[in-house]
Amino acid sequence: MNIVVCLKQILDPEIPARDFSVDTEKLEARQGSASLVTNIFCENALETALQFRERSGGAKITVLSYGPASAEDSLRKGLAMKADAAALVLNESDTNPDPLRVAQVLAAAIKKLGIPDLIMLGRESGDWGVGQTGGLLAEELGLPCLSFVDHIETVAGQLLLKRQTESGWEQFEAKPPVVVTITNNEYNVPRIPKVRDVMSSYRQPLETWRPEDLGIAAETTNQYYEVVELFVPVKETSCEFAQGDSLNERVEAFAQRIVAVINTL
Repeated sequence: MNIVVCLKQILDPEIPARDFSVDTEKLEARQGSASLVTNIFCENALETALQFRERSGGAKITVLSYGPASAEDSLRKGLAMKADAAALVLNESDTNPDPLRVAQVLAAAIKKLGIPDLIMLGRESGDWGVGQTGGLLAEELGLPCLSFVDHIETVAGQLLLKRQTESGWEQFEAKPPVVVTITNNEYNVPRIPKVRDVMSSYRQPLETWRPEDLGIAAETTNQYYEVVELFVPVKETSCEFAQGDSLNERVEAFAQRIVAVINTL
């Protein structure tokens, strides 16, 4: 079985807002001192693929990314986690491609690789959180898609997919090829690669293409949606101490302050 796992490199979503700024012209976050990391849901997808291979055996896993040259780091980490091959489509012009553009480029790259049995993506990205690339990619390839999957098995030559819902879980049987978006659970926490595997990953080949190599225009405008405004939220807080010479006086002042706030609501 052949599996393609799509990875996205993003700004570290764990950094505090004070550590980055917004480019008001491009309407995107400036990297500044922030680190670039692999989107966590993409890593959940890769971990799910690796565990599936360990249970079923014989699967080839290829990691694929569309992004700047720095996205090679995410692919190398995927190789260190024991993916078998990696491919990068360089994005040298559009710093924030819309989900449709991403889906079209990934679809072209997957066709060049050869349509696999299973295509896996994270349920959403940790930067923009649109969560639409998986469905759009399936549409571009003409394949069925199932979202929020967290466990995959094989039964009688078909895939048994379990996905999370608001009230529990659902199970589906699917005949490959199929596209799935992976959500996180307690079992697909990404493994930490060993040092020797990290070193070995930088000696492995990395297939690199440009959009033109896939028959796609290098530059594009965002026609799928428009970002109207982007800003760092500012939350103002204040602290007021209850005044009084004794504990009872301070408690009374505090109680009166609470009543005054309630009356303004």
